[in-house]
Parts: sequence; structure tokens; C-alpha cells
Amino acid sequence: MSSLDDLLADLTSGADDRAEAAASTLAHAGESIFPALEGLLESSNVDHRWWAVRTLAQMDSPRLDWLVRALNDESAEVREGAALALAAHPLEEAAPALVKALNDEAGMVASLAVNALTTIGKSAVPSLLEAYPDALPRARIQMMRALAEIGDHRAIPIMLKATEEDSALLNYWAKEGLERLGLNMVYIKPE
Repeated sequence: MSSLDDLLADLTSGADDRAEAAASTLAHAGESIFPALEGLLESSNVDHRWWAVRTLAQMDSPRLDWLVRALNDESAEVREGAALALAAHPLEEAAPALVKALNDEAGMVASLAVNALTTIGKSAVPSLLEAYPDALPRARIQMMRALAEIGDHRAIPIMLKATEEDSALLNYWAKEGLERLGLNMVYIKPE
């Protein structure tokens, strides 16, 4: 096995194949690599931060607080990696930060955050329901998508209300969620 210094050099080499192999090896080293990864997460080099997140994502027991913090990184690529990693390591405590990430201007970050929230499942529903009323329109669509995919009955009132909104995407996900919950009925507005 390569020395830790050699693996870290490969991880930060800029060569994707070497970095990926190093990330995989480092991920199996356990907590002993945490100090090195913490340093990379604080680096001014975006590539270093991304590979640190990539390594954490492959670990059996990563520092999830670091992944949550990486959701606020200045780089969209690092935020994407963090959201993807949190989907691989679903943690209820990450739900509020993932819900906040649904407002991310980078569409891929929001999409990956939905995937992570869906993986967390029903325990993410309270955070989604709490944030929904004050969310930006694009975030509401993502929240509704997550709620539809999770399929929790607590979301029915918001789903019903969303079927009356002007947004076609919001309508689609609300109706999809209601259908998945077995409430596929025709909604007729009385005149």
C-alpha cells in the first residue's frame, strides 16, 4: 500500500485516474485520514475540496458534518459532490441543509439534494413542509418532487393546494404525489 503522503499527492495531482484510485484507497483507511481531508476541505483549491468530498462519499463512516458544510461551498461542483455523498449516506440531521440546498442557483445541486432527501425518506418530510411556504418558486418545485417521491400522507394538504397553482411543474409533481398516495381523483373546481 502506498504511503499516506503518496496517496494524498495522487489525490491532489490533477490527474483524474490517479485521484480516483487514491480516493478509493484512502476511503478504506478510516478515521486516520480525517486530518488530511479536513485540510483539503479548507483548501483554496476547488479541486482539492472536491476530491476530499469524493473521498468522504466513499467511506463507510464519513464525517457527515463536513459533507453538510460542503453544501455551502462557493463551488457548485463541490456542493454537487456533497449532495451526492449525502444521498449515499442518508442522515435525518442533514435534511434541513439539503432543503436549503433546494434554493441553490445551480440546478444540479438542487436536483441532487432532492435525491438525497428522497433517500432520507419520511424523516425529511417535516423539514420540507416547514420550508415550503417561504421557498422560492424553483425550490417549491423541487420540494414537491421530493414530497411526491417520498409519498408521505403528511404532505397531502400542501399537494392539494399546489394543484391550484399556476406552475405546470408544481402541478405535475403535486398530482404525481397524490397519485402515488392513492388519491388519484379528478379535481373539479366548483363554479
